[in-house]
Amino acid sequence: MLLDNKLNITDQIELSKAEEKISKQKAKQLFDSNDIEKIEIGTFKGLAYIHAYLFDDIYHFAGKIREVNIAKGADLQNISRFAPLMYLEPSLKHIDAMPQNNFDEIIEKYVEMNIAHPFREGNGRATRIWLDLILKKEIQQVIDWNAVDKDDYFSSMQRSVVKDVEIKVLLKQALTDKIHDRALFMKGIDVSYYYEGYSEFKTEEL
Repeated sequence: MLLDNKLNITDQIELSKAEEKISKQKAKQLFDSNDIEKIEIGTFKGLAYIHAYLFDDIYHFAGKIREVNIAKGADLQNISRFAPLMYLEPSLKHIDAMPQNNFDEIIEKYVEMNIAHPFREGNGRATRIWLDLILKKEIQQVIDWNAVDKDDYFSSMQRSVVKDVEIKVLLKQALTDKIHDRALFMKGIDVSYYYEGYSEFKTEEL
């Protein structure tokens, strides 16, 4: 379904390209301008700031809680249903209150935010930045997303609703202490977008 957009684009392929290019430019700006330091760590408010920063030039709903129920998946066997609208705001308050003192707690919080999926579009890309900022603050490490296989990531995230051991093992193996590494951040954005089917542009070159 073609999303209503500020660019008045009516072609899905054209919108996807514009969304990728503009939001990757904004991700690059987020790091280079040091605006990334302004983000409240580990809260929905902080996540909404990231989402608005990336997508505000494209979508009216950027940074705003979705007003529809959403699901994702190619078939009924693999469909992921996210928090129903009536439970979304209580879920976000619960997530804000969750502890984030160590790796396990941080991933548990990340899994819950993924289940919430608070935005109409762009949840994964914004939430992976949000996750890295929590890891950076609390344990002085971030994820090298280049070391996380796309299929392994999605299958373990899908199962994390029931059991989060698999996603914890997968992401723990990819931890690095290069928390200020610009190249790692830019490559991480590219991989994060690749997960969602966007690979037309390289962030570093925009």
